[in-house]
Amino acid sequence: MSLIPKKGTVYVVDDDEAVRDSLQWLLEGKDFRVSCFDSAESFLSRYDPREVACLIADIRMDGMSGMELQDRLIERHSPLPIVFITGHGDVPMAVETMKKGALDFIQKPFKEDQLVALVERMLETAREAFESHQQAASRDALLSKLTGRESQVLERIVAGRLNKQIADDLGISIKTVEAHRANIMEKLGANTVADLLKIALGQPAPKG
Repeated sequence: MSLIPKKGTVYVVDDDEAVRDSLQWLLEGKDFRVSCFDSAESFLSRYDPREVACLIADIRMDGMSGMELQDRLIERHSPLPIVFITGHGDVPMAVETMKKGALDFIQKPFKEDQLVALVERMLETAREAFESHQQAASRDALLSKLTGRESQVLERIVAGRLNKQIADDLGISIKTVEAHRANIMEKLGANTVADLLKIALGQPAPKG
């Protein structure tokens, strides 16, 4: 058996030990990595936003509620997909959490296949968000290699300005613009202007 679960991490936050144990047993049996917490406070102190993961949280807990936990994650600009566990009287609260971005809610007692399908969907959402974040970080790292003048030239290339117009804008010669343009292409690993635009606009960088 692989030591590394294939499907990603599921955080479970519930102050009911029986619910935590049940969810952990079910999800680990489906090859998910599960990390359980008995309170929203303990989860927040340990949560690593760099991990591809999702969250299942009880909407009603002693101490910080699930709704308050969601508000804290929103304040942190966390991309973590959330599903709430609710009791019969909690549907209006659950609807409110979905207006704030929760992916869904499930009512107790929940159905195993419904829960597993939701977790699969949440982790797919988490992977997409993580990939977008990685692309943005990669783009920022590439663009940070440019000098201030090169950044000005790139900004105008993206705006569709011609070399002569860029030269006029910046008060430099066309040859200097061409030199900057060549440096920009090299630093960003772009072979064509189309590649350059993709990188500058945050689309996936070309493969080498």
